[in-house]
Amino acid sequence: MSRKVKLTSAGYRDWWATYEEGGIRTDQTPPDSLRALAARAVAVFSSTRRRAIETAQAVAGDRAFASDALFIEAPLPPPPFPDSFRVSPRSWGVIARAAWWLGYGEGGETRAEAEARAASAADALIGAAAQGGEVLLLAHGYFNNMIGIALQRRGWKLVQDGGFSYWAVRRFEPR
Repeated sequence: MSRKVKLTSAGYRDWWATYEEGGIRTDQTPPDSLRALAARAVAVFSSTRRRAIETAQAVAGDRAFASDALFIEAPLPPPPFPDSFRVSPRSWGVIARAAWWLGYGEGGETRAEAEARAASAADALIGAAAQGGEVLLLAHGYFNNMIGIALQRRGWKLVQDGGFSYWAVRRFEPR
């Protein structure tokens, strides 16, 4: 999807809904290091969004993985700005995330609810790791960050930070 367009609030809502339903591009391939991580993980998880499932399939190959709505991205409802206000999807993402963080949500999942879900997700990943090995989650940037915060609150340490780019890895270890 083009990120070079200028959208109204309603246009961004439609753009985001289409993005949420979409998968990964056919020319996107995971790095070998990520495939190696999936091969040695005791468990592989993804969100239930199509792009996360396709990412897990690309990374894990024929290996089974668990797909769970617990790991879907936190919502991004754009505030209802006038139609004369048009910005790029990237800018809308920042505006919508900031508004959501401050309490705007259109009746959807609140920040407190998403933080509680992130805590549950962290507990699920810790439980899987307790089986004796690495666990891989293939999900969504902002919510992954929220899970990382929950992991750190539970005594885990961030030992590798690949940032927010596609195929990036954030690795945590117990202290």
